Amino acid sequence: MTPIEKTKTYTTNYNELSIQVSLSGLSFCVLDGLSKTVYVYENHPFDEKVTPKLLLEKTEALFAEKDILQQAFNKVHLIHQNNLSAWVPQSLFQEKKLSEYLKFNTRIFETDFVTYDNLDVAELVNVYVPLVNINNFIFDRFGEFEYRHYSSILVETLIRHSPIHQEPTVYVHKQDTHFEIVVLKDGKLQLYNSFEYNNEVDFIYYILFTAEQLGLNPETVPLLLLGQITQNDAYCNMVHTYIRNISFGQHHCLYKLDKGVSTIPPHESPILLNSF
Repeated sequence: MTPIEKTKTYTTNYNELSIQVSLSGLSFCVLDGLSKTVYVYENHPFDEKVTPKLLLEKTEALFAEKDILQQAFNKVHLIHQNNLSAWVPQSLFQEKKLSEYLKFNTRIFETDFVTYDNLDVAELVNVYVPLVNINNFIFDRFGEFEYRHYSSILVETLIRHSPIHQEPTVYVHKQDTHFEIVVLKDGKLQLYNSFEYNNEVDFIYYILFTAEQLGLNPETVPLLLLGQITQNDAYCNMVHTYIRNISFGQHHCLYKLDKGVSTIPPHESPILLNSF
């Protein structure tokens, strides 16, 4: 996506920055906390996946290039996007066992720093590995800041804004190189998983596989699409071929969107826009 042109400049001391980092790209937006308006939103995908070291170099280059990032911010929020995470019920969570929660579904090293997000709305803890080099860069530049895992924001947003149904609802959040499936029932998380894909065949395969594993009927289960997908593109058409009850979700941003930013489709970017 090309940067969205802002219609005016906000230079208050209440500005907040949110930046989302992954090995596949960088995104950021700026909120004027006084007027409660998001007035900058930019997405910078990479041509290919990079190493954590190269990601740091690209992050440093972005901050050097963008005038909007040269200012001091009242608050800074960093979002780590990776698949090095695991969900744990709060009732079973023990902080001293962080690494043990991850070792069953991802490869980690003894030197990895492991942390967690508490999601009281879901009664869950999200254990994950952040990119420490990016944390260090943001701290050196701004001092104190907040950081979370991207899946924490996605799941929390969906739970807060989804109607309570006795039957499961499936949410599919598509990004450049991967997508997430979130299944909610009675306002509670039934499943979260992330899949890498190369084409629309991969995309529908994982969706149908998930539905089969959960015993969900493709003819009746409601499925909401989020993220980088549009009406009648190849991915949407493929889903429509096999799933009958599909619609587009909402990003549920709590703030006003400036004129340029308001061109973002209402189902896109539910994570970045809800990170403040």
